[in-house]
Formats: sequence, C-alpha cells, structure tokens
Amino acid sequence: MGTNTDPYQRAEGKYRLMREIIAALRDRANPFSVLTKGTLILRDLDLLRQAAEVAPVSVAVSLGSLQEQVWRAVEPGAPSPLRRLDVVRRLADAGVGCSVMMAPILPGLSDTPEQLDETVAALVGAGATSITPLVLHLRPGAREWYHAWLSRERPELLPLYERLYRNGAYAPKSYQDGVVERVRAAQRRHGMRTPREGTGFRIAGEERVPEGSGQLALL
Repeated sequence: MGTNTDPYQRAEGKYRLMREIIAALRDRANPFSVLTKGTLILRDLDLLRQAAEVAPVSVAVSLGSLQEQVWRAVEPGAPSPLRRLDVVRRLADAGVGCSVMMAPILPGLSDTPEQLDETVAALVGAGATSITPLVLHLRPGAREWYHAWLSRERPELLPLYERLYRNGAYAPKSYQDGVVERVRAAQRRHGMRTPREGTGFRIAGEERVPEGSGQLALL
C-alpha cells in the first residue's frame, strides 16, 4: 500500500479507511507493507504493532532530503522532513521498525556528498532499518511540471537536467551509481550496514526503463 498512491493522504484523516484495512489484515495474519510520506500513520501505530505480532509487516517512509528550502519548493503539501524523521523514530521505538526510501534525490539540489551525509546521519540516528536511495525520475506529467518549476525558480540547473534526462525518465546509470555509492559510504560512516554486508539494499533504478525508449524530452 502506497507504491502508487499514499494511503495516508489528508482525506484519510476523515475517512479512516486504513484502520479497518490494517485490522482486517491483522485478523487474517496477512503480510503487508505500507509506504507513506504522511505522519498520520502514527495514528495506527497500535494496529501496526498488533499486526506485526502475527505476520510480516513492512513500513517505509519516503524522505529525500532534510533541506527545508527544497521541501518547501517541491513538496509543499507533504509533512516537513523533520516530522517524517519523527515518524521513523517513533516506529523504531515502538518495535515496528521503519525503512526509508531516500527519495527523490534531486540533481543539483540535494545530491552533494554533504547533503547526502546529513540525511543519512539523521536517518541512522532515528533508527531506520534500511535506506534505499532513489534519484528523481521524470515521467510525462511530472516532467512538464518540474521543467516549468526549474525554468521559473532555478533556470541555471536546466542544462544539467537536459544532459541527465535527455534520453528518458531516468538519469544515467553512471549518475545513479555515484549517488548510491555516496549514500553507502555515509551509511558505513554512521554505523549502518551496506548491501555488501547483507541488508538487502535495493539498487536505485533497478526497474529503470531502457534509455532512448521514447520518453518525452525535458526541454
């Protein structure tokens, strides 16, 4: 739940669908996973804990950067990075555990070694069970919106994005590999095991479509 549409959007506060869903899965000892950017998941912490006692339960939070200015610019409708970090911490404290989709990592905005290290350090400190870095991908719809935002707010980055996304929705493998390696190095510095040490880390871009597959050009 959450890989296409976040189940903890604002409407969930009114309709409370997830409590009944989690309760039904718990009652049948049915394994499930939840991915969210929302803090509302903490409302259901009691049910998540109960479900985890009878079946495998995986909870993940999406958090790409701690940079407040980046969050305000590109994710103004989502909870702040610090609030999402608190979700990771509270799930860990409750014994449910929480992995993190470190996404989206934005070229030129949140991808420097210093920025990546800051984010990884905070996630490790909050008790994240694993970290999977994913670089921004730009499919039709998101591509046009993001291009308009860059043109208006950060026009100096347009040449970088034209180079990285000229062949499709995904940045080149060489760029993605560089980001992943910087995140892995930060994990090691802060005491979290890396994929080579058996954490089951999923490489960013594993499901990448082939370059040159007919995606729209960014510019």
